[in-house]
Amino acid sequence: MTTIRRIIVLPVFLLVSFMAYSQDESDGEGAKQTSNVQTYTPSKLLNKGQWDIKFFNGLYTETRQTEDGSTAREIPRQTFFTNTTEMYTGVSENSRINVGLIFQVRANTYGGAKALNAFSFEDNETDARSGLTTIAPSIRVQPFANVGNFSFTSSVFFPVFNDVPNAPYLDKRSIFWETKFFYDKTFGDGDWQLFTEADLGFNFGEKRAVADATTENIGERFANNSFVLPLSVFLSYFPSIKSTVFVNVQQSFFIGYDNPDAGGNNFSQNYTALGLGGKYQLTDALNIEVSYNNFVRGSSFQGLGQTFSLGLRALF
Repeated sequence: MTTIRRIIVLPVFLLVSFMAYSQDESDGEGAKQTSNVQTYTPSKLLNKGQWDIKFFNGLYTETRQTEDGSTAREIPRQTFFTNTTEMYTGVSENSRINVGLIFQVRANTYGGAKALNAFSFEDNETDARSGLTTIAPSIRVQPFANVGNFSFTSSVFFPVFNDVPNAPYLDKRSIFWETKFFYDKTFGDGDWQLFTEADLGFNFGEKRAVADATTENIGERFANNSFVLPLSVFLSYFPSIKSTVFVNVQQSFFIGYDNPDAGGNNFSQNYTALGLGGKYQLTDALNIEVSYNNFVRGSSFQGLGQTFSLGLRALF
């Protein structure tokens, strides 16, 4: 088994093992099952000593892309798989500060390859790239004691993959500082929930125009010196205490702030995506999530593809 596959399989093994352990414990004690699906939205922080581990997989595939404007054109299929593992724990007595670590594994294919070929985790200089790409320390904060359903998460992503010149794109070659703001509101006797998220991210790094093409991958520097602003809204319905279904919409803006006269990238794009999904509580500790997103419009070389996602989350 390759190193990348071990990185992905190990968290799954740990989560499944914990699921079995948790089920044995709850059955033995006759404890009443509670709903983490309803309670632990991204706005909700952990108690001191509590742990939250999330293993999320997203497969984005596209055969259409916009031109420099908003007109779409056909392209050979490109597929981008991202595995994101997040681990957080509560560290404050008042349950208002959590700290954690995030790491990401990616596998991309180009040139018309089938979408599922991304799971081969090939890495070459022609039509496939894969590897552990980023590691991020992270902190989650509930800033107002009397507003428990508002919080933010701030993370700094460091690229850890090799810089391979002239190879296909794997990930952004930048230090990325991202802060996400969360707010949710439950209504309708607890059957409905509105969840909102606003992200603000900054990409730092060397200008693409001054990168050395003989030693550096210029294509992975397109995002340097820019910021991103995705805005998302989710509407959830709870058919039972252990399950939820949701629809969502996201509008995202990517804006280069570097001066083009000084060698900056001067690149910007935006997109609109619509989605739906569901979550189910398998045990007192483990939840599963599936979702689908469709990029319905975009501008400036934005892909118009689809994302299929599967996630596992353990709370203990």
